[in-house]
Amino acid sequence: MKSKFTAIILSLLLLFSFVSCSAENVQSNSTGQGYTKDDNALAVHFIDVGQGDSEFIEFPNGKNMLIDAGEQDAGETVVSYLKKINVESIDFVVATHPHSDHICGLPAVFDAFDIKTVYMPNAVSDSYTFELLLDKIEAEGCETIEAKQGVSVIDDENLNARFLAPVSAEYDDLNNYSAVLKITYIDKSFLFMGDAETLSENEITDDISADVIKVGHHGSKTSSSKSFINRVMPEIAVFEVGKDNSYGHPNKEVIERYENIGAEIMRTDLMGTIVLSTDGYSINDMSDSYN
Repeated sequence: MKSKFTAIILSLLLLFSFVSCSAENVQSNSTGQGYTKDDNALAVHFIDVGQGDSEFIEFPNGKNMLIDAGEQDAGETVVSYLKKINVESIDFVVATHPHSDHICGLPAVFDAFDIKTVYMPNAVSDSYTFELLLDKIEAEGCETIEAKQGVSVIDDENLNARFLAPVSAEYDDLNNYSAVLKITYIDKSFLFMGDAETLSENEITDDISADVIKVGHHGSKTSSSKSFINRVMPEIAVFEVGKDNSYGHPNKEVIERYENIGAEIMRTDLMGTIVLSTDGYSINDMSDSYN
């Protein structure tokens, strides 16, 4: 079964590597109802999808990106939020790894928006939702690129978005296939860890220092080792978790590790959707303007 789905992914990568989705000339236009993003700012929306992950990034070059979209019932939440801020199309979609709390909401996003490029690791699942996502990608005719260490999404003078993981070709745990992305705008950087666990953290040899981290695996004890946190040294640690979830996320010891290095803790289960904006020199919390 695994070889079957690997073949599907590889065929998508080959078939669509030079093909863009429909409506390529549609321009993204994202403005909050209570706040209009500065054209020169980078804005990151950590969307509250309960026990799952979803982040939307507005780049200062006019492009945008959606990373994951939570469980199936969160798909409409993500769609509604993006429409509220007047998103018309999505330039880049990142499906970090094929676990339901990350990809099940993406088919609803594909139904609602024109998607141009999809990044996903060479990881497979025999789940119906993973098959559905592959069907949506094929039907949309998206350019599909493997997410792995060294692959750049944007590489401009003052703006860079680059994958730091997965590093290895195969893992026993799907979490370690997570596409880890670092975005840097002038002097400020954001690190998105998906569900990457300690094994993946230890494999990353690139510079992982960041001002803001989307904490790996919802703050599970399987991620965010002390040595890893000391390499990142974030000012802000964002936990995307569901209120009173059955997994016990985030782990108390993980929270304390971030607090011990002076990081501000921000949690979607306590704050709702979190929005951080930067001009490249300072970071502002714009959450109140969107909630």
